[in-house]
Amino acid sequence: MLVTDKGQITIPKDVRIAAGVVPGTQVSVRFEAGKIIVEKLANGRSTDRRAQIRKAAAAAREGMSPEFQALGADDIMAFLRG
Repeated sequence: MLVTDKGQITIPKDVRIAAGVVPGTQVSVRFEAGKIIVEKLANGRSTDRRAQIRKAAAAAREGMSPEFQALGADDIMAFLRG
């Protein structure tokens, strides 16, 4: 396994699956007795930022007129920019 210039590694897919590590999972990394140990934290997952953003966007859209709700991202940006 290669360590990148940024000190990153890729955990092999079979190991991630076996450990239950999915995107957003919190892990701890420590050095102990000459070994690097990566351990899944008890709470498992961090807050899913994308889900939070989608929820906030949905709540914001609910307060808009039906015409504005139907607009796409480009239309909304054009409207906001004037």
